[in-house]
Amino acid sequence: MRKLRVKTKRDSGLYLLFLKLRIMDKLFKQCIGIDISKDKFTACVSKHYISDRQNVSDVEEFENNKTGFNQFVRWSRKNLSKEIPALYLMEATGVYYESLAYHLHKLKEKIIVVLPNKAKYYARSLNIKTKNDIVDAKVLATMGCRQFFKCFWEAPKPIYMQLRTLTRFYSDLQKQKTVFNNHIESLKHSGEQVISVIKAYEKLSKEIEKSIEACLSDIEKLIKSDSELCGKIEKIGTIKGVGFITIVTIIAETKGFKLTTSRKQLASYAGLDVVERQSGIVSGKTKISKKGNSRIRAALYFPAVAASVHNKELREDYLRIVEKNPKYKKIGVTALQRKLLLLIYTLWKNGETFKT
Repeated sequence: MRKLRVKTKRDSGLYLLFLKLRIMDKLFKQCIGIDISKDKFTACVSKHYISDRQNVSDVEEFENNKTGFNQFVRWSRKNLSKEIPALYLMEATGVYYESLAYHLHKLKEKIIVVLPNKAKYYARSLNIKTKNDIVDAKVLATMGCRQFFKCFWEAPKPIYMQLRTLTRFYSDLQKQKTVFNNHIESLKHSGEQVISVIKAYEKLSKEIEKSIEACLSDIEKLIKSDSELCGKIEKIGTIKGVGFITIVTIIAETKGFKLTTSRKQLASYAGLDVVERQSGIVSGKTKISKKGNSRIRAALYFPAVAASVHNKELREDYLRIVEKNPKYKKIGVTALQRKLLLLIYTLWKNGETFKT
């Protein structure tokens, strides 16, 4: 007859230790970091366990096209565990990330898109000074595992993408019109005038003017097709000195403020966040970073100049800032640019009109 083994306290302790080790070695989170550029992108898988152990894969490179996307999906499925869902984290690098983000979105994957500054500061917190495609992919993969994200990326409404194309075209046409008009003015006052060249420039300038009018008409028609968007733009338009194109440009460039969750983040995205250079006896000039969306800053420049003269409340702010920095009046205009941007953001989020 077989003897039954009596469990001792030592056996129970070993069993509990075994369970604890097994739980601690369980996968907690996994993320694919993607560093993307115009033609290619690099990817890295990071797995984070309950024990705080981290496993990082080799970095793989893919073409930034449909063939590369399919190869990437097959590679990622081989390297990911099926225990828990994975995150796909990438930077909002111009427009280059969009095709891959849309591709993954169609596959119903969980996507996180972060602003470049956020990834940069995270790398700095890890004391990583090297910057290349391989290192960036590893940093993004680690960031996806270590940090908590409130929401996932969702494909923006098509109307925002269409508006971005139209407003950028409008802006480029305005720049070209200015260039041609300057050429015409210069040629008319030159010593030896060539009438045929002047007429050619004037013809081109008229064609650009027609294109500007047609583009503006297309923008207006597109906005009127969405009653909710049209209503919000009308409310934001109650801010003195802020014109229709400025409002539409900001909404288009931020995709309806889709990527921003705070005022500070929005200012950083536009490159209107303040950079201070002061430590101990070292003191430098305080300025904005300018590491952001230049089209937003350009759209806000003339409204800020107008507000510094005609908007009573903002003019008071402008004069107060200029009084402290009389040599740098542009600082006052920049401060108003930031204030107008945040005001537009607040009115958009709350669906309110501007009240003096």
